[in-house]
Amino acid sequence: MIQTMLRLWKDEIFAAVNASPGATVTLDADRLEYISSAGLRVLMKLRKKAGKALPVLNVSLEIFEIFEVTGFTELMDVKKRLREISVEGCEKLGEGGNGAVYRLDEDKIVKVYKPWMQWNVIDRERSFAKTAFVNGIPSVIPYDTVKVGDCLGVVFELLRSDTLGHAMRDNPDKLEAYVDQYVELAKTLHSTHVPAGSFSRIQDVMHTKADNLNKWCSEEEMALLHRIIDSIPDSDTVTHNDLHPGNIMIQDGELVLIDMPEVTMGPSVCDLVAIYRDMISAPQSQTGSIERSVGMPAELIMRAGNMFLEKYTGITDRAELETYYKKLGLLFAFNVSLTPGSGSENAMRLADVIMNNLLRPVVIPNEQAIRALFQSM
Repeated sequence: MIQTMLRLWKDEIFAAVNASPGATVTLDADRLEYISSAGLRVLMKLRKKAGKALPVLNVSLEIFEIFEVTGFTELMDVKKRLREISVEGCEKLGEGGNGAVYRLDEDKIVKVYKPWMQWNVIDRERSFAKTAFVNGIPSVIPYDTVKVGDCLGVVFELLRSDTLGHAMRDNPDKLEAYVDQYVELAKTLHSTHVPAGSFSRIQDVMHTKADNLNKWCSEEEMALLHRIIDSIPDSDTVTHNDLHPGNIMIQDGELVLIDMPEVTMGPSVCDLVAIYRDMISAPQSQTGSIERSVGMPAELIMRAGNMFLEKYTGITDRAELETYYKKLGLLFAFNVSLTPGSGSENAMRLADVIMNNLLRPVVIPNEQAIRALFQSM
C-alpha cells in the first residue's frame, strides 16, 4: 500500500514539474505525516531535476527532524510548519497595498499580507529585517512568519511611535532637524558593509526584471538593458530602495527603518534615485498616492525632498541641483523601464506606455550616458 501511494505521489509530482519546465517548484508538506527513505530519494531526484534547492514548506517538527538528521535541510530550503494566530478582536493599525497591520499585544504587531502575496516574498521581508538588525542597521525587530486564516503574516515588534512623515507634517517648524536625522540614517545605511549574500545584489534583481520583459521588448532592447545593469558597480553596502519618510519610524528619538522586502546590496545612488522618485517626481503628479504613502501633503514632501538631497549631496546652488536632478531623472527613467518585469499588475498594465514613452525615446538613446552615471554618481 505504501509503495503504491509513493509511486502515485512520485508520478503526480514529476508530471507537474514536466508540465511547467523552468518553473519554481514549491513543496507544501502540511499534510505529510510520515516519510520513508524511498520518499527521501524521490525528493533527491526532484531536486536534481530542478537543478536547485527546493522550498519545502509547513514541515511538522517530526518530519523536520528527519530532514535535519539526514542532511536534507542542507540540500533543500526546509521550513517548519507555521504558527497559527488570529487577529479577531485586534486593533487594525493601518492598511496598505500588500496587507494590513494589527496590534497583537503591548509589544507586538502582525503584518497580514493579502492572499495573493507569495510566501517567499513575505518571508524575505522577515529575513531581511533580521539581517539588517543584526548588522547594526536601525530597523524594526522581526519575529516569526505565521498563518492568519488563509493568509500569511509576519510578527514584528510594536514601535510605540509615529512615522517620520507624520512627524514632519505635524511639526513643520522642526522640518530641518528631522531632515538632518533622515540624512544621517541614509548615510549610516549607505556606509554599512555586510557579508556577501546578506541581501540580494541589486544587479541580480534588475537582471531578473529585464529577463521578464520579453513580452514587450525585442532581444536587442533586452540586451541593452542588461548592458546597463552590468555597468552598475558592485558594492557591499546596503540600499533600502523605498527610503521615504513613510517607511521610517521614530522610536525614542531614533529613526528606525520598516518595510524591508526590497533591501539590496548596491551603490547609494540607487536609494537616491528612489528618493528622487518619491519626493521630487511623484509629488508633482495628481494621483495623491504618494501623499498617502509618505503621510504628508505634496508640497511638504517636495520641500523635505529638496532639503534632503541638498544636505546629502552638499549641493546648495539651485542651478547645479537642477542639473543633478536631471541625472537622477535619467536613472529613474531606466528603473521605470524595468518595472513591468517585477510582475506588478499595475506595471504590466502600463507596460506598453512605459516601453513607448520611456524605454525607446529616453533610455535607448541615452544608454552610454546612463552607464556613465551609474559608474560616476
